[in-house]
Amino acid sequence: MIPLPPSTRIYLACGATDMRKGFNGLAVLAQEVLHQNPHCGALFAFRGKRGDLVKLLWYDGQGLCLFSKRMDRGRFVWPVTKTGKVSLTSAQLSMLLEGIDWRRPERTSVPLLAG
Repeated sequence: MIPLPPSTRIYLACGATDMRKGFNGLAVLAQEVLHQNPHCGALFAFRGKRGDLVKLLWYDGQGLCLFSKRMDRGRFVWPVTKTGKVSLTSAQLSMLLEGIDWRRPERTSVPLLAG
Protein backbone atom coordinates (compact mmCIF):
# COMPACT_ATOMS: atom_id res chain seq x y z
CA MET A 1 0.00 0.00 0.00
CA ILE A 2 1.09 3.56 -0.65
CA PRO A 3 2.21 5.32 2.57
CA LEU A 4 -0.48 8.02 2.57
CA PRO A 5 -0.63 10.65 5.30
CA PRO A 6 -3.81 10.26 7.41
CA SER A 7 -5.23 13.55 6.15
CA THR A 8 -5.04 12.55 2.46
CA ARG A 9 -8.31 12.91 0.58
CA ILE A 10 -9.10 10.08 -1.84
CA TYR A 11 -11.35 10.53 -4.87
CA LEU A 12 -12.66 7.97 -7.36
CA ALA A 13 -13.42 9.21 -10.84
CA CYS A 14 -16.81 7.66 -11.67
CA GLY A 15 -17.30 6.06 -15.05
CA ALA A 16 -14.64 4.57 -17.32
CA THR A 17 -11.34 6.28 -18.07
CA ASP A 18 -9.11 5.80 -21.10
CA MET A 19 -6.23 3.84 -19.56
CA ARG A 20 -3.81 5.01 -22.24
CA LYS A 21 -3.62 8.30 -20.35
CA GLY A 22 -0.50 9.01 -18.35
CA PHE A 23 0.53 11.72 -15.88
CA ASN A 24 -0.63 14.69 -17.93
CA GLY A 25 -3.91 13.19 -19.19
CA LEU A 26 -5.00 12.02 -15.73
CA ALA A 27 -3.97 15.35 -14.17
CA VAL A 28 -6.18 17.15 -16.70
CA LEU A 29 -9.09 14.82 -15.78
CA ALA A 30 -8.56 15.56 -12.09
CA GLN A 31 -8.62 19.27 -12.86
CA GLU A 32 -11.44 19.52 -15.40
CA VAL A 33 -13.75 16.61 -14.57
CA LEU A 34 -13.23 16.24 -10.81
CA HIS A 35 -12.67 19.99 -10.27
CA GLN A 36 -9.63 19.36 -8.06
CA ASN A 37 -6.05 20.57 -8.24
CA PRO A 38 -3.93 17.49 -9.05
CA HIS A 39 -1.10 18.98 -6.96
CA CYS A 40 -3.21 19.41 -3.80
CA GLY A 41 -1.99 16.17 -2.20
CA ALA A 42 -5.20 14.21 -2.81
CA LEU A 43 -5.11 10.76 -4.39
CA PHE A 44 -7.18 10.26 -7.54
CA ALA A 45 -8.27 6.78 -8.68
CA PHE A 46 -9.31 5.99 -12.25
CA ARG A 47 -10.68 2.69 -13.61
CA GLY A 48 -10.61 1.38 -17.16
CA LYS A 49 -13.60 0.27 -19.22
CA ARG A 50 -13.12 -3.47 -18.59
CA GLY A 51 -12.74 -2.88 -14.86
CA ASP A 52 -9.58 -4.91 -14.39
CA LEU A 53 -7.15 -1.96 -14.37
CA VAL A 54 -6.97 0.96 -11.97
CA LYS A 55 -4.56 3.90 -11.99
CA LEU A 56 -3.83 6.13 -9.00
CA LEU A 57 -2.47 9.66 -9.36
CA TRP A 58 -0.98 11.26 -6.23
CA TYR A 59 1.17 14.32 -5.55
CA ASP A 60 3.59 13.44 -2.73
CA GLY A 61 4.95 16.95 -2.21
CA GLN A 62 7.84 16.57 -4.67
CA GLY A 63 6.10 15.37 -7.81
CA LEU A 64 3.24 13.39 -9.27
CA CYS A 65 3.27 9.63 -8.70
CA LEU A 66 1.37 7.26 -10.98
CA PHE A 67 0.55 3.77 -9.73
CA SER A 68 -1.35 1.09 -11.59
CA LYS A 69 -2.77 -2.30 -10.69
CA ARG A 70 -4.28 -4.93 -12.97
CA MET A 71 -6.42 -7.74 -11.57
CA ASP A 72 -5.61 -11.23 -12.87
CA ARG A 73 -9.13 -12.39 -12.04
CA GLY A 74 -12.18 -10.34 -11.20
CA ARG A 75 -12.88 -6.63 -11.44
CA PHE A 76 -12.42 -3.58 -9.24
CA VAL A 77 -15.66 -2.55 -7.52
CA TRP A 78 -16.64 0.90 -8.77
CA PRO A 79 -19.62 3.25 -8.27
CA VAL A 80 -22.49 2.79 -10.72
CA THR A 81 -22.80 6.50 -11.62
CA LYS A 82 -21.41 7.53 -15.00
CA THR A 83 -19.91 10.91 -14.05
CA GLY A 84 -18.66 12.71 -10.98
CA LYS A 85 -16.49 11.71 -8.06
CA VAL A 86 -16.79 9.68 -4.89
CA SER A 87 -14.72 10.29 -1.76
CA LEU A 88 -13.20 7.31 0.07
CA THR A 89 -11.35 6.61 3.29
CA SER A 90 -7.92 4.98 3.20
CA ALA A 91 -9.49 1.75 4.57
CA GLN A 92 -12.00 1.72 1.69
CA LEU A 93 -9.15 2.31 -0.80
CA SER A 94 -7.27 -0.68 0.64
CA MET A 95 -10.37 -2.82 0.23
CA LEU A 96 -10.90 -1.59 -3.33
CA LEU A 97 -7.30 -2.41 -4.30
CA GLU A 98 -7.69 -5.92 -2.85
CA GLY A 99 -10.83 -6.54 -4.93
CA ILE A 100 -13.18 -6.41 -1.91
CA ASP A 101 -16.58 -4.70 -2.19
CA TRP A 102 -15.80 -1.56 -0.18
CA ARG A 103 -19.35 -0.21 -0.53
CA ARG A 104 -20.96 -2.67 1.89
CA PRO A 105 -18.44 -4.05 4.36
CA GLU A 106 -20.02 -6.72 6.51
CA ARG A 107 -19.13 -7.21 10.14
CA THR A 108 -18.47 -10.73 11.21
CA SER A 109 -20.28 -11.69 14.37
CA VAL A 110 -18.07 -12.57 17.29
CA PRO A 111 -19.35 -15.53 19.30
CA LEU A 112 -20.10 -14.76 22.91
CA LEU A 113 -17.97 -16.65 25.36
CA ALA A 114 -19.83 -18.74 27.88
CA GLY A 115 -19.12 -17.43 31.33
